[in-house]
Amino acid sequence: MTTIYHNPRCSKSRQTLQLLEDKNEDLNIVKYLEEPPTKEELKRILELLNIKPIALVRKNEQIWKDNFKGKDLSQEEIINAMLDNPKLIERPIVVKGAKASIGRPPENVLSIL
Repeated sequence: MTTIYHNPRCSKSRQTLQLLEDKNEDLNIVKYLEEPPTKEELKRILELLNIKPIALVRKNEQIWKDNFKGKDLSQEEIINAMLDNPKLIERPIVVKGAKASIGRPPENVLSIL
């Protein structure tokens, strides 16, 4: 099973979903703006991506600029900011087994299939 954390309004997310469908992946599509990941899920995603929380933040979002930019936040505070404001989570994220990738560009996810 391949999980994609998907935002249908995002062109890169739509392109990545299409790529996965073209590869006949068995998909679990999570519309993360409607169903945000739990703290445990987000921490697992970060672990699989092998990145710090700040690397998963969409720093150009107005929510980030207005509320978090320039502050000295802990890893936990950054995770909580993403959980409270799922729009801040970079997209799309694809998870397959013990591997994960951010679909920017969409072809990035091919390495984990």
